[in-house]
Formats: sequence, C-alpha cells, structure tokens
Amino acid sequence: MYRKTRGVSSVVSGYIGGHTANPTYHEVCSGTTGHAEAVAVTFDPDTVPPQVILDIFFATHDPTTLNRQGYDVGTQYRSAMFYLDPGQEALFRAAIARHQADWSNPIVTEVVRAPRFHAAEDYHQDYYAKHPWEGYCQVIINPKLSKARKYYSQWLEP
Repeated sequence: MYRKTRGVSSVVSGYIGGHTANPTYHEVCSGTTGHAEAVAVTFDPDTVPPQVILDIFFATHDPTTLNRQGYDVGTQYRSAMFYLDPGQEALFRAAIARHQADWSNPIVTEVVRAPRFHAAEDYHQDYYAKHPWEGYCQVIINPKLSKARKYYSQWLEP
C-alpha cells in the first residue's frame, strides 16, 4: 500500500524488535527470534503528512488483536510502531489515541524505541507486485488495498 502513496520514496520489508542478529524469514516465522515482521517507510512529509502514513497503518491491519494478524498468529505478527526520536513517539501515541474510537476493543499496538531494522530477503521485497495472484495476496492484501483506496484515494498514485 505504501508503495502507491504519494511522497513515499522507499518501502523495505524486514524484521525488528528481536534478539537474533541477522534474522531470516524462516527464523522469524518460528516465533523464537523476538522480531516482528515490519516495513520501514521513507516519505516526504511535505508531500504526505505523517498522520496519513499512520492512518493507512491503522486502516490496513487490526491493531486490537495481540500477536495476531488474520490467520497468522505469533509475536512476529504483533502490531507495533518503532520510533526514532521523542517527536515520533508522541506522534505515534497521538495516532493511537485518535484511532481508538474506530475500534470497539482496545488498541494493543506497541510503541517502542527502534532497535536495528533488518531488511528481509530479496524475495520478500515488493511481494505483492511480484505475486498479485497468489492466494495470500488475493485473500489478505486485496481487501486491505480496497479499504485504503476507499478512504485515502487522494493520497494514492493512480
């Protein structure tokens, strides 16, 4: 989704927040590394406000389920935001407060100082663009894209 957002210059899939140095996808999937699957998003705040990036984050996943996203279960699927400085931390906490009204259950998204981010293997980069017809993309990603297009079309590339 972020790749289609105006002002976003980079989206890198990866892993963050764990204790294993240089984790692999298979290690992260085991649930033993402590890492979460994540994306690092680089964007121009003069083109797209940070609040829009965060709004898309909250619109495209369930921030109320602990250690789970859809059918995927484990700490590697936790909802988390990793900040680089106190300004980002405040922005993230304000976004949680703003979006709590959208959900009937409490938001459980972690807000944590960012440790080292580990880029995922090449085959995980641009996964949707490379595999749009795969079952996961059709069943999980497409509905999220539709929802984001519905609410954030003014911020998305055609």
